Amino acid sequence: MTSLPTPVRGRHRPLVVCAALMFCLVLVSGVGTVVDARTLLGESVWVKPLKFGFAFGLYAGTLAWLLTKLTRGRRLGRWLGTVFAVAATVEVGAITAQAARGTFSHFNADRSDPVTLALVPLLTFGVMVLVIAQLVLAVVVLFQRTGGAALNLAIRSGLALATFGMLVPVFWMVTEIHSRTVTDANGHSVQMYQGHGIGDPDGQGMPVTNWSVTGGDFRVPHFFALHGIQVLLLITAVLAALATERVWLREEKIRARLVGSAALGYTGLVAVVTWQAWRGQSLIHPDTATLLALVAVLLLTVGTTARVIMAAQRATAERVTAQPAGTPEPARLAR
Repeated sequence: MTSLPTPVRGRHRPLVVCAALMFCLVLVSGVGTVVDARTLLGESVWVKPLKFGFAFGLYAGTLAWLLTKLTRGRRLGRWLGTVFAVAATVEVGAITAQAARGTFSHFNADRSDPVTLALVPLLTFGVMVLVIAQLVLAVVVLFQRTGGAALNLAIRSGLALATFGMLVPVFWMVTEIHSRTVTDANGHSVQMYQGHGIGDPDGQGMPVTNWSVTGGDFRVPHFFALHGIQVLLLITAVLAALATERVWLREEKIRARLVGSAALGYTGLVAVVTWQAWRGQSLIHPDTATLLALVAVLLLTVGTTARVIMAAQRATAERVTAQPAGTPEPARLAR
């Protein structure tokens, strides 16, 4: 049966340190949102470091665990992990520095601020390094088995989703330009060359996430895709735990099929929210087409999952019926 936990001591140290720094930043930023009244576009200057710290902390921790599962290309994987850890630390460090200064990090085109001029290239270069490291790591994982069938499928599907999620910010940088002037927390006018929103570059943000409620927002698919690997790994762990009580779940191929069904549904969700954002539509204001697409994804996921479960339970019941007398009761085994 697949085993997920791995001792922290055996994990990739740079990624573990990176994750620890990110979660420390979450705590510091959380305090900052309370004691610092400065805002950028209607939200605390510390919200962005908090969100990036949480996202990168979670993902760095996941990668640190994943690298312990590599059986081939381990040296390359550990090197890529170090590159990712350094790039993520530099990226989030630059974001935090700009937040502490009360100004914008990404999309900042202010040529009069020497600190911004120095940090913006780091932000741009950092994204590219992260994407390249992620792509190569995904290829390394693709050509090996990192565990049982269920875990292997969860990791591959999750990395594919995460890679897409990391490509979305690159898409922001090279597509439509929304040049405009905004005011930072210090009251200074800042020239911006792009925005997160589609239709409304800045929008009126949702609580916590600050995703636009007046237009599309590519941070939505970025978030869902980036964290798909954690969702699929959690599902894999839950299925492995349930297998101790449910005989029909003890076959690795059954759990793999259920993980595949979950991956299919989650990929469909990412596709829908990406399409929704592309059309300039807020996540919380879906139109009929978006709702129909979501229903189709839900029905497909439920249908494939139900089919796998019924087939597994039927096969288990047939095996129990064929067993000779003296074996445990069919009702208990078929649960």
